[in-house]
Amino acid sequence: MAEGGAGVMDFFSNREWMQKTDILIGIGVIAVVVMLVIPLPTFLLDFLLAVSVMLGVLTLLIVMYIPRSFDFSVFPSLLLITTVFRLALNVSSTRLILLQGAAFDGKIIRSFGNFVVGGNYVVGFIVFIILTAVQFIVITKGATRTAEVAARFTLDAMPGKQMSIDSDLSNGLITEDEARVRREEVRKEADFYGAMDGASKFVQGDVKVGIIITFINVIGGFIIGMAMRNESFDVALRTYTLLTIGDGLVTQIPSLLITTATGIIVTRAVSKENLGIDLGNQMGSQPRALFITASALGASALIPGFPKVAVLLVAAGLGALGYLLTRSKEEEKRVTEKKQKDAALKEHRPEDVSQLIQVDPLEVEIGYNLIPLVDPEQGGTLLDRVTNIRRRSAIDMGLIVPPIRIRDNMELEPEAYSILIKGVDVGRGELQVSKLMAMDSGDVQEKIQGDEFIEPVFGLHAIWITPDLRDTAESRGYTVVDCPTIIATHLTEVIKRHADEILGRQEVQKLMDNVKGDYPAVITEINEKKISLGEVQKVLQNLLRERVSIRNIVTILESLASYVDHTRDAGLLTEYVRGALARQITKSYVDERGTLSVITVDPEIENIIRSAIFEDPVEGRVLGLDPETHKMVLGSLIEAFNRVKGMGYEVVYLVSPQIRSVLFSLLEREIPSPVVLSYNEVSKTIKVSVIASALMPTAA
Repeated sequence: MAEGGAGVMDFFSNREWMQKTDILIGIGVIAVVVMLVIPLPTFLLDFLLAVSVMLGVLTLLIVMYIPRSFDFSVFPSLLLITTVFRLALNVSSTRLILLQGAAFDGKIIRSFGNFVVGGNYVVGFIVFIILTAVQFIVITKGATRTAEVAARFTLDAMPGKQMSIDSDLSNGLITEDEARVRREEVRKEADFYGAMDGASKFVQGDVKVGIIITFINVIGGFIIGMAMRNESFDVALRTYTLLTIGDGLVTQIPSLLITTATGIIVTRAVSKENLGIDLGNQMGSQPRALFITASALGASALIPGFPKVAVLLVAAGLGALGYLLTRSKEEEKRVTEKKQKDAALKEHRPEDVSQLIQVDPLEVEIGYNLIPLVDPEQGGTLLDRVTNIRRRSAIDMGLIVPPIRIRDNMELEPEAYSILIKGVDVGRGELQVSKLMAMDSGDVQEKIQGDEFIEPVFGLHAIWITPDLRDTAESRGYTVVDCPTIIATHLTEVIKRHADEILGRQEVQKLMDNVKGDYPAVITEINEKKISLGEVQKVLQNLLRERVSIRNIVTILESLASYVDHTRDAGLLTEYVRGALARQITKSYVDERGTLSVITVDPEIENIIRSAIFEDPVEGRVLGLDPETHKMVLGSLIEAFNRVKGMGYEVVYLVSPQIRSVLFSLLEREIPSPVVLSYNEVSKTIKVSVIASALMPTAA
C-alpha cells in the first residue's frame, strides 16, 4: 500500500504529465462525444458532475483574480468546452433517470433534489424555475449585451491605440521591444473581446436547452412512470420531480457560475490589481458614504416592526469600518505631509542638473502652426513617415538611426522647423501648412501662379500653390509634394549627409551584437585581435561619410580582422574595407549597360598630391599643399566637375589608390557629397568610359 501511494506521489510530482495537456484535452473531447451516445454508470456520472461543479467554481475564482480580461485569453474556448460538457452530462443523466426511474441511485442528483425540495415538491420546483429565470433573464442577457458592446468599442479603438504606440516609439518614449509588447497586448485584447462576443451566445443557448431538458424530464418521467411502469401519480410525481430538480440544479449551478464569470470578465476594466483588491480600495475610498449609510440604518431601527438587533449590528459594523478607513487616510496624509516637509528642507541643496545636459542624437523642432502635421488625430502623417525613414536608413545604409524626437519650440517661427543633431542645428526651413510645394522637374512648359521660394532641402526654386491647383500643376509637369513630405525628405537628406555623426558607439555595439548571433567566429577574432569599438566606429564613419552602406557589416569586420595586423591607421583600414566592398560601391554608379563614366586626374596633379601627403599622428594621412598649388589643383578638379555635370552625367572621379582618400577630403568642402573611386575598386567586368580629365592649366 505504501509503495502504491509512493507511486501516485511520484506520478504527480513529475511535471511531464502536465506538459501533455493537448493530449488530455483531446481525450476529454472524445469522452464528451461518447457520453452523448453510451450510458454512463451512476458512480462515473457522480464523479463527472462533481468535476463540472469544480470547473465552474475554479473558472469564477480565476476570473476574479486576474488583473486584465485578456490575461485569461482561453476563456471563450473554455466557455464552449464546458457548455458542451454540461449538456453531455445533462443528456446522460436524463437517460439514466428515464431508464431507471425510482431505482436511480445517483447520489449528487438525489442530494441536490432532497435539499431544495425539502418535502414540498411545488416549492422546490418554483425555486428551480426562479433560479433558472434569474440566470437567463438577468445574468445571461446582460453578459451577452456587454460582450457585444465591449467587442465593438474595443475594435473601434484599435487603430487609435496602434497610432499612439507608433507615436510614442517615434518620439523615443518607448523602445522597439516595449512597442512590440504593447502592440501584442492590443491585438490580444481585440481578439479576446471579438471571441467573447460570439462565445456569450453559447451561454444563452445553454440556459435555454437546460430549461427544455427539465420539462422533458418531468413530462417524460410521468409518461414512463405511469404508462410503462404502472406507478401511481403520487409516486411518479415524487420520483421524477425530485430527480428532475436535482438534475437541473446540478447542471444549472455550474452554468450559473460560468455565466457569472462571463459577466465579470467582460465588465472588468483594465487594472493592475485583481477584482477583490479593486473593490476594497474603491468601495472604501469614501468613508463618509459609510457613515451616512450607517446613520440611515440606525435611524431605520426606530421604525416599528423592524428587526432592531440585526439593523443596529449592520449599522455598527459600517460605522466601525468607516472610522478605521478615516484613521488610515489621516495616517497616509500625515506621512505625505512629512515627506513634503522633508523635500522642502532639501530644496536649499544644489539642484541635480545632470538631466539638463543630455542632448538627443537626432531631433526635429517645429513651430506651433506645424503641430497638426504630427498629431494623428488631425490627420498628421509625419510620425509614420519618421518611422519609415528609420526603416529605410537601416535598409539602404545599414545605419541604426536612434529614435527621433519631435517637439514644438515656441522660439521658432510659427511655420518653421529645425533639424538638430546632438543639439546643433543642421537644417531648417519654413512651410505654408495650407499649401503644397510645386517644383519644376525640367519638363514644365507653362508656369503656374504661386508664391516663389527656395525649397529647403536641395536649394531649388519652387512655388507654393493651393491644393485645388494640384492637378493643374502636375499636368504642366511640376512635381507636387505636401508639407510632411518636405520635412521627411529634408530629414532623410540630413541623415545621409551626417550619417557618420549619427553613428555612435552604442549603435556600433548593436550592429556587432546582431552579427554575433549568426557569425560568432567573426566577433571572436575581432576580440582576439583587440580591435576596439572605437576603431570599428571610425572605419564605419569613414564609409558613411562617403555614403557607402555599412549593411554588409560581416564583410567589413572580416576585412578589419584580416588587415589590422598590418596597420592600425583607420584611413588605411577603410581603404582595405572599400576594396572588399568594391562590387557594392561601384554598382551604385554604373549605368544599365554596365558602364562607369568617370573623370580621370592628370598624372601631374596626382604626383603633386602624392608628394604633399604626410602622416599626422592624430589625423592620419593629411594633404599639405601651399595656397597657390592648392588653388590651382582644386580649380582644375572643380572645372572638370562642372563640365561633366553640364553634360548630364553623375560625377565620379577615378584616381590611384594612394591619393583617393586625401582627394575626397580636398573636394568635400567644395562639392556636395563627391564620389571618388580608386582603380582597385573597379572590377574587371565593368567598362570604364572617361568623360573628362582634370588637367593642370598648362596641359589644358
